[in-house]
Amino acid sequence: MTRDPKGKAAAAVVLLLALLAVAAAQVHFARAAETPAATAMVMIDNFSFAPKEITIAKGTTVTWVNHDDVPHTVVNSDKVFRSKALDTDDQFSFTFNDAGTFSYFCSVHPMMTGRVVVK
Repeated sequence: MTRDPKGKAAAAVVLLLALLAVAAAQVHFARAAETPAATAMVMIDNFSFAPKEITIAKGTTVTWVNHDDVPHTVVNSDKVFRSKALDTDDQFSFTFNDAGTFSYFCSVHPMMTGRVVVK
């Protein structure tokens, strides 16, 4: 039986590269886990949404908070999202994973409108 030093060296290189790939993947996923999700807030106050229009990146969670003393809803015109009636200080959140323009309104007070633009 003859020794094959080149074969052992090649196997060692392959093993080393595999270990480096695993380490790099672990670092990547650890950093991804540390990155907080993007968030945005819309206040409901004085029978209006503020801001009336927001532009966000895909994957952002928008939270609407009702600061009025009457109930309001957040209803997408295309039925993508819909909140229950939000009493004072209640919140509703939705994560926007698709690009597009999402118009919404309060079904209790239809003159209250807003828009989320997702890029």
